[in-house]
Amino acid sequence: MNRNPVIPYILIFVFGIGLMFLLSFKGLGDMDELAKEKEGGTETEQVVRAPEDIYKSCIGCHGDAYQGGMGPALTGVGDRLSKDDIKNVITNGRGNMPAGLVKPDEADAMADWLANIK
Repeated sequence: MNRNPVIPYILIFVFGIGLMFLLSFKGLGDMDELAKEKEGGTETEQVVRAPEDIYKSCIGCHGDAYQGGMGPALTGVGDRLSKDDIKNVITNGRGNMPAGLVKPDEADAMADWLANIK
């Protein structure tokens, strides 16, 4: 008994056409949602991270206990710098610290938190 070698190709063809129609209908549904978002119909949530969570990316330079390392120690930074100066360093960088590591909307909370580290 010889099997017909064309059957697998026909099955793949039918499956591909069906998948194409399914994804087309899915795209039409998404198009309506995207149009609503563009018009401002739906609101998106902004997630603001806690300063402790933000600091996890700073541990490599400033140490896990704020003791410093490649970057300066952060203990008592509130005694040396004002909150505005801390915020400026966080957003604009200074020395080897690059700018933009903390989002501007998170910078105020981060500066307050850093100013209170003893």
